[in-house]
Amino acid sequence: MIYGYHRTSTTDQHLDRGITEIETFCKNNNLQLEKIYTDQQTGKNFNRLRYQVLKEDILRSGDILIVTELDRLGRNKQDTLKELRYFQDKEVRVMILEIPTTTQDLSSLDNSMAKMIMETINNMLIELYATMAQAEIEKKEKRQQEGIEAKKARGEWADYGRPKAQKPSNWDEVIAQWEKGDISAVKAMELTGTKKTTFYKLLKE
Repeated sequence: MIYGYHRTSTTDQHLDRGITEIETFCKNNNLQLEKIYTDQQTGKNFNRLRYQVLKEDILRSGDILIVTELDRLGRNKQDTLKELRYFQDKEVRVMILEIPTTTQDLSSLDNSMAKMIMETINNMLIELYATMAQAEIEKKEKRQQEGIEAKKARGEWADYGRPKAQKPSNWDEVIAQWEKGDISAVKAMELTGTKKTTFYKLLKE
């Protein structure tokens, strides 16, 4: 049986495009596609619900798995190659549309030397694409970290992630009473509606 798999990040809007690519390929090559499994999740690891269902419960020896691009399967090089070896051991054929040689049926080759050469080419291309996929995510993470460090340097870290705690409208008035000893810290927290950690954090600011 033939199955497709396509993954996008949660911010990617091309899930439908990937599905269409797989369906079109199968139609043009007279392949009977059973179903396409999809995840909208990061490609850093393989802990994805639909992928795990496909891998553990659906695919059987002799089946074909089609993906549009290698990084739609995964972005970590070593983990991706490990997954491909898993499918190879289970005799599940993986077709990667961006690597056309993987879509050719090598079992139909009579010449054993030609078959070995094609398999070597496939392995080299897969490793190259896996390297490129990991390099891309490492570059993205580096840019994100540089952006965070730049925000920290500018004192804008509070703009990143969790919003900065805002002082209540009566903050100055209540704190003035607290500083004079008219009210306790607990009472000041009550009047300003702040928790202990927030209260003292705002004091430091």
